[in-house]
Order: sequence, then structure tokens, then C-alpha cells
Amino acid sequence: MPMDMPMQQLKYDHRYPLVSDLREKARRRIPGFAFEYLDGGCNEETNLRRNISDLQSVILAPQYLKAYEGPSLKTALFGQEYDAPFGVAPVGLQGLIWPDSARLLASAAHRHNLPFVLSTVSTASIEDIAELTQGRAWFQLYHPKEPRLRDALLTRAHEAGLSVLVVLADVPTFSYRPREIRNGLSLPPRPSFRNLWQVLRSPVWAYETLRFGRPGFATLAPYLPKKLSLKHLGQFMNNTFDGRLHHDRLAALRNQWKGKLVLKGVAHTADVEKAIALGLDGIIVSNHGGRQLDPGPSALASLQQIGPNAKGKITVMMDSGLRSGPDIARALACGAESVFLGRAFMYGVGALGPKGGHQVASILKIQLRQVLEQLGCSHPTLLKEHLG
Repeated sequence: MPMDMPMQQLKYDHRYPLVSDLREKARRRIPGFAFEYLDGGCNEETNLRRNISDLQSVILAPQYLKAYEGPSLKTALFGQEYDAPFGVAPVGLQGLIWPDSARLLASAAHRHNLPFVLSTVSTASIEDIAELTQGRAWFQLYHPKEPRLRDALLTRAHEAGLSVLVVLADVPTFSYRPREIRNGLSLPPRPSFRNLWQVLRSPVWAYETLRFGRPGFATLAPYLPKKLSLKHLGQFMNNTFDGRLHHDRLAALRNQWKGKLVLKGVAHTADVEKAIALGLDGIIVSNHGGRQLDPGPSALASLQQIGPNAKGKITVMMDSGLRSGPDIARALACGAESVFLGRAFMYGVGALGPKGGHQVASILKIQLRQVLEQLGCSHPTLLKEHLG
């Protein structure tokens, strides 16, 4: 018998058996400018497509005649056991895509015993998410220019009981995203008749937005100047944050943060070596979902280059391009110890609101378990034995 919950006990909406089904429904329910912010990449979106195509090129070979009792998805990360080897990736401005989505997804992740990572620029606060997850969420830090703001954010995360800090490396500058430029989604947003028409065609989104209020940076609210207008918000963000990391900044974070420290956005072996030398606990191989560097490698290509030398020295995780249980299996087979999905979970809440996070987590667990059963693989750590 399978060692984890059998498929039939994971109840979900059978009208949407794929993440792509949820994406299509979300596209119809969310205003176009918000959906394209979620769905798009940078420049020509070459790297966004490469993330997906490189993953789908990975072949896994089944072993049908081996003795087999069923799979377990249980996965240990940083002393915590989770129910599956995937989690919810950080997404900025989640409340723009669907109102209250950060809290909805944190609650779903906690229910499914999955890691949830909160972004500095999310629309929920550190304290709210810590309470919803009983202190088991992770916090992703956009590095501030001023040490005082850095220290304040780290203190809040520590006092809220969060034990894993993820520091973002792959946003040294704002990227060039044509979809957002066309839609006026710079900061501040540029109102237009087109965007207003999109809101009017999305009545549920509009009602929920009115109910929960205009999305804002909840974690950063205490540090925003009083009566800050949208006109000056973009300038504030530019003046406050500097995503460029270097040795001294990482060393200071390592010295100050007493919990687990993870570097996210890794794409080169040289950066991994520095992370290991500084005593970091983990890396997330990522290209920000294809939203930052169009001529860069896919996340999977970086993982395949980085993984062999990093294994055993630091915990290796991955995000970017994952859309399904088979994709998760492919990434794990190529060296990731766990993975994170951002867009997939946001499609879920965009399509189904409060039920969306549960729907996506259930789909991914069912799909991943079915892949393991078909391969004759008893645990995700053994998937590398099935690389074709």
C-alpha cells in the first residue's frame, strides 16, 4: 500500500484537473493587466518559454518488474518534515492578482503541510502570515539599502517565529517587461480606459478588491512615509531597495540571522561556491520565472550545472517553469531536493478564490504520486535513478 494519503482521499474540483485549466479560468476572471503581470516574462519572453521546454525535455524511465510497495512524498527541509517536496514560491503584489491571495495561499500551504515563502513586497504582513502558519512560513528579503530597515525586517521575522530567511539575488535592477509597460503597471500604475474596461469585465475580482481594499505592501507599511501618494510610491521603492548582493551584505546577513539562510536566484556555480563559503544553508536555483534576464539559462539548465558540485554541501532547491507533478519529478530527478511554484498557485486562487490553493496542492500531490507509482520509485530522492 502507498505510505501516504491515497489519491481518492485528496478531494478537489474535478472540473479542473490540470494547472493549465486553472490558468485559463483565471485568465477569464482577472483583469488583463493583472493577469499579464502574473503570466508574463521580460523582453521577448524567450527565457520564460525555455524554462518550460527544458523541463519537458527530461525523460524518466519506469522499472515495472521491481519489487514495489508504494511511494512516500514526505520531505525533510532544515529540520522540518513536509508532506511533499514542493512549496509555494514568493510572489510580489499578490493582492493585485487576486485579493487576499497571500493569506489564502499561506493557509492552504499550512493545511497541506507545505512551505510557504512570503515576499517583502507581498500584500500580507510578516505577522499575519506567521500567525496563519504557526510560525512555519519562510520570509524572502529584498535587500534594503539602509541597514536599519534590514535590521527591522529581520527582527520582525525573528520575533514572529520564522526560522528560514530567503535572500533574493536575481533582481539587481528592474527588468524590462513589455506587457507591464503596455498595461501601465509601472509604479505608480497608469490609469487608462483599457484598464478600467478590464476591471468592469471582471466583476468578482472588482467586488473582492473593494471588499479587501486597494492592495499595498503590508510588510513595508510601517516604513512608508505618511500620506504617500501613488505618484511617489515608485520613487520610494527605488530609493529604499537595492537588490545587488555582494560578499559583505551576505556575510552581515549570515552573522545576524540565527536561523536557516537561503540564497534565491542562483544560476552560476561561482555564486554557489560563495554561498557555501559564507555558511549559507541552502540555495534556490531560479531565474525569477523568466522575468529578469531573457538571454539567461533556464532554471533547469542551471540546476544541472550546479547540482553535482553542490550536493552534500548545501541544500539545493529550484523554482521557475514548474507547472505540474511531472515537472516536479523532472526537477527532482535532475538534482533538486525540493521545488517551489509561484504562478501555478496564483492561477489557482485566480480561478477558484479561497479553494484555489487547495486545488493546486491536491493536483500536484496526485500527479507526483502517480509518476512515482508508474516509475516504481518509492521516494522523490530516488528519482535520479529513473533518468532516461
